Amino acid sequence: MIRALALAVLAALGLTVLSGAVYGGHAAWLTAVTLAPIGAAAVLVAHVVTTQRARLGGLRAQAVAVGALIAVATGAAVALFVGVMFVSPHDAFFLAVLTAYAALVGVLCASALGSGALADLDAVRGTLHAVAAGRRDVRTGVAGGGEIAELAAEVDAMVARLDGEEQARRALVAAVSHDLRTPITALRLLADAVEDGIVDAETSREYAARMGLHVQALGALIDDLFELTRLESGELRWSMEQVALDELVGEAVEAMRPAAEASSVAVRAVLEAGDPLALGDAARLQRVLFNLIQNAIRHTPPDGTVIVRTSRGDGGAVEIEVADSGAGIPAAERERVFEAFHRLDRSRTDDGAGLGLAISRAIVEAHGGRIWIADAERGTSVRVRLAAG
Repeated sequence: MIRALALAVLAALGLTVLSGAVYGGHAAWLTAVTLAPIGAAAVLVAHVVTTQRARLGGLRAQAVAVGALIAVATGAAVALFVGVMFVSPHDAFFLAVLTAYAALVGVLCASALGSGALADLDAVRGTLHAVAAGRRDVRTGVAGGGEIAELAAEVDAMVARLDGEEQARRALVAAVSHDLRTPITALRLLADAVEDGIVDAETSREYAARMGLHVQALGALIDDLFELTRLESGELRWSMEQVALDELVGEAVEAMRPAAEASSVAVRAVLEAGDPLALGDAARLQRVLFNLIQNAIRHTPPDGTVIVRTSRGDGGAVEIEVADSGAGIPAAERERVFEAFHRLDRSRTDDGAGLGLAISRAIVEAHGGRIWIADAERGTSVRVRLAAG
């Protein structure tokens, strides 16, 4: 309020100086005693209206109040000038008519401009009400520039983000339900067979062993889901240290060799000379390597190969590549394979829950790194870039 009051008084003083320069001291005095009090009073009343705008209602009522204030201030200024200038009744009448008409035109123009802004606000409000009611297929439809258009664009982006998150949630629930249903169904059938006594003792022991495997699979799925949730929410914290990639890769390859030999797949490491160092958490990076190598073995046919390479990247980074001689991944699927529960072949049931690459990406990105599917002449090449230690 203080700033607006000062500006009103300064404007009156400026017009006073202008009147004095053109018509002399008496005109300057008349201008000062007429405009300054009216301007100050209008600002004070406007401040009161602003503080009580909640009682006035919506923007339309507030706009009417402001317009009425402007009309009253203008009428008061004209009336004072007419009174002190001793103009003829004829001149006073036409001055009043012109002032009233100018005020009316100004109100009409302001109303036209304000109606467009209020219509945009109504569109934003309607969209928010629809979203609150559960709809996600609505948009404001507001175009152009300005603050209201920016607000509408933010609302549209929020609705689109909510829609994407809900679709992802539904897909996640469906995928979890699918991956839980198979082992739970098997457990129920095996338990019923043992409980009903329709199998002999040896078969009961075999069924118990199978039940144990299904329980392990369920436990692994739940653990992976829990870890992925904590990774994506940023709850996990770990210490960053220098990690020798050659040692890390060598241990991972040796740990996965029995699984590779069981699938008749050759797995080997090709290490960069000089043992490049990465900055990270060794246990988490080892988890990434296990996931990538295991995934490569699963998708490599018998007598195929899986090669794990380390190298120095650009800009002080280090890289790990896990390449296989399998069928490869179509370009359109290269980003989706990192989504939770996404499988290239939904008919396969031996590929795990589809969380390995999603967890790997979450770990790598938490390290400030990048993981992606690179172009390869044959098979699939998954590359991981990390900060050098």
